Amino acid sequence: MKTVLVTGGARGIGKAIVEKFAKAGFNVVLNYSKSEEAAYNLAQTYENVKTFKADISNKKEVLALVEFAKKEFKQLDILVNNAGISSTGLIQDLSEEELNRIFSVNVYGTIFASQAVLPDMISKKSGKIINISSIWGMVGASNEVAYSASKAAILGFTKALAKEVGPSNVHVNAVAPGIIMTDMVSDYTVEEFDDIRSNIPLDRIGSTEDIANAVYYLASDEANYITGQVLSPNGGWII
Repeated sequence: MKTVLVTGGARGIGKAIVEKFAKAGFNVVLNYSKSEEAAYNLAQTYENVKTFKADISNKKEVLALVEFAKKEFKQLDILVNNAGISSTGLIQDLSEEELNRIFSVNVYGTIFASQAVLPDMISKKSGKIINISSIWGMVGASNEVAYSASKAAILGFTKALAKEVGPSNVHVNAVAPGIIMTDMVSDYTVEEFDDIRSNIPLDRIGSTEDIANAVYYLASDEANYITGQVLSPNGGWII
């Protein structure tokens, strides 16, 4: 039975990813930082889900997280770098502290977790790393410059790492969601949702399950000849 580690797995897209893999019979390590109750509830629902609290922007905590996963399930086959934070506002109003926090979680956290799992994956010549970016990492978003930049960095990291570890049969891909119904868009107005939807050919806002399905595919054997790619479930919003 394969084991998957999902960072930021307690809510939103992360929760849907955890549930997708858990229902498919995978062992799942759910990482969370603040959402302890939500993480606990998921672990109570699925007996093959274990939780571990760690701030992924802290390398020591990331190493402890990966050691926990290996201790619980003996191996770690798939890493989903999902944890991330957003920020909105004009670039000139962005503080150094906020900028550092965005990149520490979104970029450094992705790198730290990948560094922690790669030695075993390279040694056994098998593994999948799937990084959650954003459509804004592809095209940028006004008033979300720092967030867009951090998600763009994840795309560059994905492509470079895929080239580096491909010879060891480790696959590295990214999923760049369009607008998805999560807490990150909870402050959007009905009018804003209607305006966005009018520009989406499939005429709907994405669900967290849409993203979980994309991640699950990239983690599967059916995607064994895919690496260094960006899959963007966005309903045709960006083509």
